[in-house]
Amino acid sequence: MAVHLELDLQLATDAPELPSLPQFERWTLAALDGHRECAELTIRIVDTDEGAALNRQYRGLDRPTNVLSFPFELPPGLAPDDAICDLLGDLVICAEVVRREALEQGKEAQAHWAHMVVHGVLHLLDYDHLDEAEAEAMETLETNILGGLGFPPPYEHQQDLEIW
Repeated sequence: MAVHLELDLQLATDAPELPSLPQFERWTLAALDGHRECAELTIRIVDTDEGAALNRQYRGLDRPTNVLSFPFELPPGLAPDDAICDLLGDLVICAEVVRREALEQGKEAQAHWAHMVVHGVLHLLDYDHLDEAEAEAMETLETNILGGLGFPPPYEHQQDLEIW
């Protein structure tokens, strides 16, 4: 099924070597495949200050994290059928954390960026990893999606990775 995607990419950092809009679109479409025919979302790339502020505000943790997912909540009185596309929500990705994690984990930067996008989009699609069964299902799906994009398994050499 071909997915129609409306992606708003916001760059709120001057971090070097960020992926391009077509790369973000490709990774997002791969995560959406089979889940939606039409979707709209925002991906905001931030610096560590904004990443830490959002993580503190929404998760109570005083440090930046790699990806935060903010699912869209339909305002009261608006029916889901009123929208042309599914408004999925927003992803906030901290460029410096992604860069640092890729180095620490010995991953290609593009592979880790793709993983963060896929992981975040799956959260917007209501996948989670709060218990072992959910985590296993989500990680399997991520691995399959990333493999289809030509990237190695994302969890192969990782332990205690914090992804939200």
